[in-house]
Amino acid sequence: MDAFFAELDRINGQVYLYGLVGLLVAVGLWLTIATRGVQVRHFGAMVRSLTRSRAGAQGGISSFQAFAIGMATRIGIGNITGVALALILGGPGAIFWMWVVAAVGMATGFAEATLAQVFKVRAPDGTFRGGPAFYVSVGLRSRGWGVLFAVLLIFAMVVAMPMVQSNTIAVALEAAQGVPTGVTGVVVAALTALVVFGGVRGVARAAELITPLMALAYVAIALAVIVANLTHVPAFLGDILAGAFGLREGLAGLGGGVMVALLNGAQRGLFSNEAGMGTAPNGAATATVAHPVQQGFVQSLGVFIDSMVICTATAFIILSTDASGYVPGVTPREEAASLTTNAVVGQLGAWASWPMLVMIFFFGFSSILGAYAYAQVNLDFLGGPRWSRFVLAAVTVATTGIGAVQALPHVWILMDSAMALITVVNLAGLVALTGWVRAALADHEERVRRGDGAPPDAFSSAVLPDPDAAPAWRGAAA
Repeated sequence: MDAFFAELDRINGQVYLYGLVGLLVAVGLWLTIATRGVQVRHFGAMVRSLTRSRAGAQGGISSFQAFAIGMATRIGIGNITGVALALILGGPGAIFWMWVVAAVGMATGFAEATLAQVFKVRAPDGTFRGGPAFYVSVGLRSRGWGVLFAVLLIFAMVVAMPMVQSNTIAVALEAAQGVPTGVTGVVVAALTALVVFGGVRGVARAAELITPLMALAYVAIALAVIVANLTHVPAFLGDILAGAFGLREGLAGLGGGVMVALLNGAQRGLFSNEAGMGTAPNGAATATVAHPVQQGFVQSLGVFIDSMVICTATAFIILSTDASGYVPGVTPREEAASLTTNAVVGQLGAWASWPMLVMIFFFGFSSILGAYAYAQVNLDFLGGPRWSRFVLAAVTVATTGIGAVQALPHVWILMDSAMALITVVNLAGLVALTGWVRAALADHEERVRRGDGAPPDAFSSAVLPDPDAAPAWRGAAA
């Protein structure tokens, strides 16, 4: 079995690096062209949509809460260790390519969320359910593809994801403060139980509070480091651009070369903001909004915030000070988890180690909550009995506790395989339903042009290629 998993791990690495990255970028470019650069033309509307997203839930889940669920899994430990690993393997130039793929991924994020809204259905508790399992069934004209997506995502989100996140939290606390992993496991599992047994509503309420606070706290720390190193900003930008195009020796990562910088930057950027991977739209579908495109705008902005703001903040923290210990082409990949903390402590003092640990804790914890919400959406798609939700929550709590004390690398490998298949199925659905995205966007743009705004009964499925396939929007919007 060890040999089997070793080979599967090797195959995963090749598939992710050379297969999925290319597919994700290609579909992102396709959707950018199909929507005529929605992420550029409507960036102002995206920002305005976020500021207006707290209202209008009408007893359901607000647009902002759905956005927070998505950001809970996007803004995770990968924003700290993933960016550091990209710098180690690809050099500073990897950050430039991370920016490029994020710009393309914003179109993918928009399309995913819009389709999740178009094909959502109302749940018995009055909230909505939707996501790739729902729209893939229509786009690929087979419920079987939707079932495959749902089953694989449930495994990844309630078994593998909680274990990965809680293990990372436990290891960080043990290494920094000597906290036993068992203690961490009990605490994280107990906190998880308090939230997930409340269902998607409980996750939405927790995410609405935790996600903005942890993002703002992290950006505040990054700004403190930036202020202390303002004179390094030109050098920071210069290193990124020079490294991206191989213009200066000594800026290559461990792999060396422009192509390695491109691949690692693209890989870490895409897998951090999750655009195209089929996870975030499960949260986007739960929102009660007047028009599907409104949530598309909000979720697209989430891709921007994750990669352009949070990931860039991590890169600056590491590159702006020698305290991080980062040396291009020299620093081993095993030090990825400590580079950011080392840099912050070196700049702000030993007291800063605790805020960093708290953020690592909540980055991982919020990812567990978001993952559970995604799993519940897909369980509802499969049509499980009411008691199955209790089982889903119990399994999530159990795997969270187990993951803290036992890494189980085989589970991680299986998660990578499952996520690869999920991503391919989701991308196929996005391409097949591009016309639906364009129809919804054209309807929204026409209403804005006429000055109608978007009253609650504005959007109707009549503008879609098949009105009967979008029951939540048949006649008047939900």
